Amino acid sequence: MAANEQHYTLPLPVFDKPVRLLIVVAPYYRDIADNMIAGAKATAAEAGASVDVIEVPGALEIPTAIGMAARMADYDGFVAIGCVIRGETTHYETVCNDSSRGLTMLGLQGVCIGNGILTVENRPQAEVRADPADQNKGGGAAAAALHLVALSRKWAGRTQGIGFRPQGESIRLAGETEGPSQA
Repeated sequence: MAANEQHYTLPLPVFDKPVRLLIVVAPYYRDIADNMIAGAKATAAEAGASVDVIEVPGALEIPTAIGMAARMADYDGFVAIGCVIRGETTHYETVCNDSSRGLTMLGLQGVCIGNGILTVENRPQAEVRADPADQNKGGGAAAAALHLVALSRKWAGRTQGIGFRPQGESIRLAGETEGPSQA
């Protein structure tokens, strides 16, 4: 049983410049969400990060809100918080898979995200995972975002080998010599 296993947790990174996190929460199960937010805020504070919180209607809207904030706001990282409890229909699989896929796609584009969307069979499982004094999955999601922010800052000056093109760098176009040669 996983609850009896010992797990290793990386120590929180240390930052030389302030870190701003945005917690995006779907508060469908308000008590679960509030516990996860408390855990995420405590972990962020421990690392010296400042936090803003916004709410969206449901877990499916979390990736969209994070994608918008990554493009239009000034945050270093993001914490996704929500809870999906299995019901009687296949809607559970859709919400779990699509919210996770959306966050993964953003992460592969270089957005620093900690995924704290719980996907559980029942309310007691959610309560244990959300409790900051127990499994503290909100705190774990914040820690994941902070670790990714640390990596992005470590690699920020590099332009080779990590799959990101620095903003403002032009791209040379192949083909005819007529017209613009750069995008």
